Amino acid sequence: MLLCEAALRCGARAVDCRLTHALAVMLLVAVAAPAALAHDFWIEPSTFRPAVPSQWNVALRVGQDFRGDPVPRDDRKIARFVLVGPAGESAIPGLPGTDPAGFARTDRPGLAVIGYRSRRTPIELDAEKFEKYLLEEGLEHVSKARAERGETGRPGREVYSRCAKSIVLAGGARDSGYDRPLGFTLELVAEKIPERPGDLPVRLLYEGRALEGALVVAMNRDEPEGKISARTGRDGRVRLRLARSGAWLVKVVHMIPAPKETGADWESLWASLTFEIP
Repeated sequence: MLLCEAALRCGARAVDCRLTHALAVMLLVAVAAPAALAHDFWIEPSTFRPAVPSQWNVALRVGQDFRGDPVPRDDRKIARFVLVGPAGESAIPGLPGTDPAGFARTDRPGLAVIGYRSRRTPIELDAEKFEKYLLEEGLEHVSKARAERGETGRPGREVYSRCAKSIVLAGGARDSGYDRPLGFTLELVAEKIPERPGDLPVRLLYEGRALEGALVVAMNRDEPEGKISARTGRDGRVRLRLARSGAWLVKVVHMIPAPKETGADWESLWASLTFEIP
């Protein structure tokens, strides 16, 4: 009898443990869900300068002004999540439904790039919010097209996806690779190692080619209100004057007519790049 009661108590504790874990995951997803309607998305490693050897965390964030909420790992949405460095390319593993979304390991010194590419997600915004969003992200050409079609008062139906990158420097070593494209549909490529305040040349690629006229915005984590912005030239390049040290987020949005099979009117691609100036 005592053994039966002990077994029941043990089983109850196991059930409670599983329920607690499930509720925690559900809560984390619920908290992140409203934030998914916010604009910016970026990669936030636990360190931009990991020791060698070491293991470190890779978090995903969504929000505005470089203030974000956790994005739990959802393998259904991940098209590619990798670390590309001196040892080549490796997938970033992680536990479903948890934050941080992944774990990385560095065994060799040198520069590495974290890359995250998501699958499409549908969303619909009412007309006023959609038009405001187009203005904020420098997508006036879409607003103009909607006006010409008499669609300004209609909700904005779109599918969006993320193309995020982050630069980390392991072991303090200076290395090449910072300007290596990962082959994302929309991609920001730093053309210089961001190791001190000053001008940072950045190139924007869409399907591997230079994209002209896109609004690129940079902000510092400690002073996000002091945004720097510029539109890409014919060669897809901008030069951003980064006046201070610390963590930086560079972002851009590109919008095109959506493929018919998506059932949406527009497709947006969100690219970001994070790094740290020591």
